Amino acid sequence: MNFTGKNILIVGASSGIGLATAQLLHDGGATLFTASRHLSPELAALGATHLAYDATQPVGAAFDALPDVLHGLVYCPGSIKLRPFERVPLDDFRADFELNVLGAVQALQATAKRLKKAEGGASVVLFSTVAAAVGMSFHTSIATAKAAVEGLTRALAAEYAASGLRVNCLAPSLTDTPLAAALLNTPEKAEAGAKRHPLQRVGRATDLAGMAAFLLSDQATFITGQVLAVDGGMGKLK
Repeated sequence: MNFTGKNILIVGASSGIGLATAQLLHDGGATLFTASRHLSPELAALGATHLAYDATQPVGAAFDALPDVLHGLVYCPGSIKLRPFERVPLDDFRADFELNVLGAVQALQATAKRLKKAEGGASVVLFSTVAAAVGMSFHTSIATAKAAVEGLTRALAAEYAASGLRVNCLAPSLTDTPLAAALLNTPEKAEAGAKRHPLQRVGRATDLAGMAAFLLSDQATFITGQVLAVDGGMGKLK
């Protein structure tokens, strides 16, 4: 896919899905801007303009270095805190909502004017989880937050449709990234995780990066307001 001439901001690109997306867009010629607390060596190697930014804090002046026009925004920060509902502190619900929902909201509010200036329309990609649509034990906090992200996706897609700004969301299942390392850190866990999927493997960061890049591309200009499952069939198949 060709992204030459497109300015794209990725929030949370230092590792995992965000890094894989940054690498793919870089290979496609995008002018990349990344925002995260840490600049990993892998991300630094891409030569993107990096903005020091904590998604749980006010944007402030962090995005001042962005160009006047943005063609895409990808919001990747996420969390995985799995425990029985009665043992989930209310502060964990607040923290998941702050990072997954309000972090996306403030990034969008800080960039909306730039995105609406994109000739031919811009694209926003958010992230949910298969657990927002499929009931899974111990997922109450993250499923609640990500369900809100799905609602945000649809509401914003409707509000911005007339301006040509598209908003979509990806819903992955278990994906082999640093965020999910504790769930895949033994051969037994990895095998069990794979067997839960109809396709008999867990997701890869590149699986999600490829779909994110497609939604950012000119090939997806008739897609908006969608929550697209990238879950190895887990959400629909037995």
